Amino acid sequence: MTTNLTKENLIDFENSIVNLYNEGRIKSPIHLRGGNEQILIDIFNKENINDNCWLACNWASHLECLCKGVSKEELTEAILQNRSITLCFNKYKIISSAIVASIAPIATGIALGIKRKNLNERVFCFLGDMSFLNGIAQESIRYSQNHNLPIKFIVADNKLSVQTPTYEVWGLKDNEIEKICKQFNNVIYYNYVNSYPHSGTGKFVKFW
Repeated sequence: MTTNLTKENLIDFENSIVNLYNEGRIKSPIHLRGGNEQILIDIFNKENINDNCWLACNWASHLECLCKGVSKEELTEAILQNRSITLCFNKYKIISSAIVASIAPIATGIALGIKRKNLNERVFCFLGDMSFLNGIAQESIRYSQNHNLPIKFIVADNKLSVQTPTYEVWGLKDNEIEKICKQFNNVIYYNYVNSYPHSGTGKFVKFW
């Protein structure tokens, strides 16, 4: 299975959500992503992420849901129902969590169950750079690797967690997260510059 979506399809969808948010039709937080569209499409196609695969996502999973096969209409409706940062679609085997790094142990548990039941399924867990460095994510990745579980972790490095500079917080050099990822055989790393603010659209005043 490969996705027939194009980079332009993904960009157009996020732009449509921006318009809905700015019109006041979305009453809850949204986390938009851009600049990684073609990277995601290439990962889905190269890894053959199909109907038998689980997606375990964080709070910014619009594009991953589209690539997995959720229609733009169904996804838009879920976002209008204030589920942008907790998108779960049982029939597509998609789960997500808005709690930092919490999706990693959940994904690992699914992969462990798949192995024990000898099912023809795989898990792909999407993490940001800050989540990847979190202790529970590191433990999940190491456990999954050491027990040869059917799971891969995809780390998207945009160097920010909300407005917090990840590399500065951890005292890391520019390419150090990529080097850490290379220690594992079950991690895919990529870096990109997000087209949008971490949350919202940048139109409204934010109070911290």
